[in-house]
Amino acid sequence: MTAVETPARPARKPLWRRLIGPLFSLVLVAAVYFWFLPQFTSLSDVWAAIRAMSPVEIGVLVLAAIWNLATYQFVMVSTMPGLTLRQATVSTETTTAVSNTLVGGAAIAVGLTYTMNSSWGFSRNRTSVMLLVSGLWNNFAKLGLPVLALALLAFQTRPEPGRLLAGLLGLAGLVAGALALWLLLRSRESAAKLGRGMARVVNVLLRPLHRPPVEGWDRATTKFRDRTVLLLRARWHWISLATLVSHLSLFLVLLLALRFCGVGADQVGWVEALVVFAFSRLLTAIPFTPGGLGIIELAMITGLSAAGGDRPAVAAGVLVFRVLTYVLPIPLGVLTYVFWQRNKSWRRPPNGAPRTPLVPESA
Repeated sequence: MTAVETPARPARKPLWRRLIGPLFSLVLVAAVYFWFLPQFTSLSDVWAAIRAMSPVEIGVLVLAAIWNLATYQFVMVSTMPGLTLRQATVSTETTTAVSNTLVGGAAIAVGLTYTMNSSWGFSRNRTSVMLLVSGLWNNFAKLGLPVLALALLAFQTRPEPGRLLAGLLGLAGLVAGALALWLLLRSRESAAKLGRGMARVVNVLLRPLHRPPVEGWDRATTKFRDRTVLLLRARWHWISLATLVSHLSLFLVLLLALRFCGVGADQVGWVEALVVFAFSRLLTAIPFTPGGLGIIELAMITGLSAAGGDRPAVAAGVLVFRVLTYVLPIPLGVLTYVFWQRNKSWRRPPNGAPRTPLVPESA
């Protein structure tokens, strides 16, 4: 009689490999805040610019920040039929807090989204469609805003070769993304072919691990494609509008923070601020730090100062912007996570969420 063989557990990564990412992020953030900022401007002048804001200006900023936090819920509700605004708020604030505090938090936030949606009775397929569509539209906006900003700037100033090249690269990325989406959704046959191709790649990677080959990916991608097409045909305009409002609301918080901290339109116009904002957000595509901490501040402060902004006022405005859009969601996310854990009234059995005309039984 032979003993039953148990599958070998994957070897854990060495400690230094697990720590190198968090340590790199910590060093990068410390360098920006404790070396770059004191070298760039006087911190006392930055604090003076912040303290100079009136109570009315602070109130307007807080209201703009609250509105900004609420706007992404509209994207989630429009891409997830059956999801309520309250559920979207709990999910968004919780996952944002995770993304802003943990190295690799974006991947963890995706897993948490599946867990929360499953507890409310939504299938993994419905969550996958939501994440795919909202993620694509979010990236389209990130790629499209620099192109739009540079086009607006071209009407005000003579276009420089560097700006023109950046705009063309952004446009190329936008076209490539739209083409990839079209190839995925154009027909059921193309979706099935894509699924078979992905399965072949995965099977090649699994073969050295002596794992069985994956099957049925052509059927899965076809069903996934059918549901995505159904959603986009019905709601593409609402999804686009909600995504645009979300990005512009974030820019509004930055613009108000700059103006209230003393960066006037004579120093940095709103179009120039939009250019810096758009290109700074592209840097978050590579997650060097959680939520782009340190990277966003460095890019925005240097870019807005190069555009003509007063250094202390620019630094003050950017820091206020980051407090309202990066720091504020963290305690809110902790509260929404606790609420999700304790609130049982929203819980449903697996796949027990109510269906809508956009969620066919066959999918």
